[in-house]
Amino acid sequence: MKRTKNSSKGKNLPPWDSSSARSSSQLPAPSSSKGVVVGFEDDLMAVKHRLCGQSSKLQVVPILGMGGIGKTTLARNAYDDQLTVEHFQVRAWVTISQDYSIQGILSNLLVSIKPSNENQCIRNDELMAENVYKGLKGMRYLIVMDDMWSTKFWDDVKMIFPDDDNGSRIIITTRLLDVASYMGSSSSSPPHEMHFLDEDQSWNLLRQIVFKQEDCPVELEKIGISIARSYGGLPLAIVVIAGLLSTIGKTRASWENIAENVNLAVTTNYEQFAKILSLSYIHLPQHLRPCFLYLGGFPKNYEIHVWKLIKLWVAEGFIKPSESKSFEEEAEYYLEDLVKRSLVLVTRRKTNGKIKICGVHDLVRDLCIRKAQEEKFLHLYVGKMLHKNMKYQHRISFMHFDLNSLENMYGSTIHTIICLKCRNSCPTLPEFCSFIRNFRLLKVLDVAYSSGVHLFPEVYELFHLRYLAVDYSRQIPATISNLQNLQTLILHQGKAFKSYGPWSIHLPLEIWRIPQLRHLVSFVFGSLPDPEGETFPLENLPTLSEIRGFRCTEKILEMIPNLKKLGISYFSGENDREYHLDNLVHFHRLEKLKVKIYPSFLLRRKLNPVFPPSLKKLTLSGWHRPWEDMGIVGLLPNLEVLKLRDYAFRGYKWETSEEEFHCLKFLLIDKSDLQHWITESSHFPNLKCLLLYRCWCLNEIPDDFGEIPTLELIKVDDGNTSLMDSARQIQEI
Repeated sequence: MKRTKNSSKGKNLPPWDSSSARSSSQLPAPSSSKGVVVGFEDDLMAVKHRLCGQSSKLQVVPILGMGGIGKTTLARNAYDDQLTVEHFQVRAWVTISQDYSIQGILSNLLVSIKPSNENQCIRNDELMAENVYKGLKGMRYLIVMDDMWSTKFWDDVKMIFPDDDNGSRIIITTRLLDVASYMGSSSSSPPHEMHFLDEDQSWNLLRQIVFKQEDCPVELEKIGISIARSYGGLPLAIVVIAGLLSTIGKTRASWENIAENVNLAVTTNYEQFAKILSLSYIHLPQHLRPCFLYLGGFPKNYEIHVWKLIKLWVAEGFIKPSESKSFEEEAEYYLEDLVKRSLVLVTRRKTNGKIKICGVHDLVRDLCIRKAQEEKFLHLYVGKMLHKNMKYQHRISFMHFDLNSLENMYGSTIHTIICLKCRNSCPTLPEFCSFIRNFRLLKVLDVAYSSGVHLFPEVYELFHLRYLAVDYSRQIPATISNLQNLQTLILHQGKAFKSYGPWSIHLPLEIWRIPQLRHLVSFVFGSLPDPEGETFPLENLPTLSEIRGFRCTEKILEMIPNLKKLGISYFSGENDREYHLDNLVHFHRLEKLKVKIYPSFLLRRKLNPVFPPSLKKLTLSGWHRPWEDMGIVGLLPNLEVLKLRDYAFRGYKWETSEEEFHCLKFLLIDKSDLQHWITESSHFPNLKCLLLYRCWCLNEIPDDFGEIPTLELIKVDDGNTSLMDSARQIQEI
């Protein structure tokens, strides 16, 4: 449910959306382009009419047009339109792309249609297809399949979409007329063809992006119209050049300089369009160029997680030091700059407004790859034989590649190897990764999610290594301390762990002897050793997660004094007396804390942490404390985000007080037995988002939430009809 401004008492809440689940591997429609529909008004009305029209038969609505013409933007605006949200009972969005995976698409659909942990574990195609069909059966649904390149895909999946004569619809976007015609013929539905913008629409789009609500200075209008006209009405090109104009001085001279470099209108010819994108690259400041080119190393339609991208940029040395900001904060500023220039798309933002997931348009990605290869910055290998000149490259990104092909390669100049969806055909051989010693100058090595590649001994010979991400299934040896320049260590679950319960790894004592370490992130539960002997404070370490049985002793406080983000978990058979979690209060810079407690642990002990006042984000899972104890959380003076999962608090009633949650902006309660919630609007004066999932016993949301002036979004799952009715009533306040 999203609020819109209203002059009446409270604010108006449109309907909620329970279909927001997406996979973590494919890029959904760019949120940054949603809302800018200049020139698409008639298209939007036409598509909405076809979606919500009187025909009860299942219909396919193909949207046809060249890359960058706005197909996805139109589909996204139709998909998110309030009328559409109210009309369809189930909605799902999937991106197909050229190298689609049937299993991935089915999984993506299943997560959106029937979100549950059981469905996420299904790996059988036929069973997933059956579950998708059952989830859609009897429902009026809207499915968007974005960026379709093949009619074969439709032949493979069309049987999973039931036609119950209830007005269900499927939108597809494609650049190919034969695909659009084939899809439309199945339901006698002709393609909706996108058109180029006319001169007025082009100028209106450019002006809206550059000046927003402000008026364009008279002396710039004629030049601006000329620039907009030069791009042949292709929306993506206009958006890109508008992003450039937004970052330079709004003076006649600076705009004339841009206009003089625009001498070709965009047609369907890619070479001409590439020149326009290149113009944006030419005007990039030098410090942003490597960050931009680096994006070409990720697959098409890939969801790029910003937390990882930033660590890669830092390890590569792209980020200049700043007196007032950390390297990571400066990198976030770089990324926001690229977004403002319309070169990077924001897919998802965090609750604090920072970018969580990003991506690039496929044509912009083509520019990244082309420029990166021209400048010998990065080379991309996608499931093909190695080029004989590979050893002269600096950075290499492998996709769908057999790493054994590297066995006899030597790369004296290579300092970055990133492997995405790679494999090793002989993972049982102990020498299968001995090739790595041939790349002595490596600074970045990312082989996470690459089948058969683990934390092999040869990696500890790479003295220059700054960034290491691997699948873990072996013991980490003491020789890891050889990596004296290591900044980021990321350990993902290897196959040996995925079939079992909450296994953990034991980090060696020598982990305290890596002075440059900034981020230790383990997706396998890591056990942190007590610092003993010759160890050094890791003063540069702001990130530590996820640590099993974390003991917050005074010595630990001395060793990681500048910690900003901490994730900890507790299992059965552990003695809580030794954890010293009352010492957490002494982490004066800690801003994000996640505490996960497993049920078997609670049979024996209860933890009693004391949280530092510096906390801005707190996630508690399985804590099982009574709601009366909420004061230890509610009184945190800087808390902005609170996530309560898996019975973090238990009991019949939660009654808040006026002294609590002064800064809270985001509240999630997921899996709770709460029945009666007593609160007032003044108790959550800054709340923007309220999410209630699996609160089966809660029948209503307090009416006072309708009086919170800052509230923008309420989300509830569709399994609790009384809670949904309560949300509707708040909407009407």
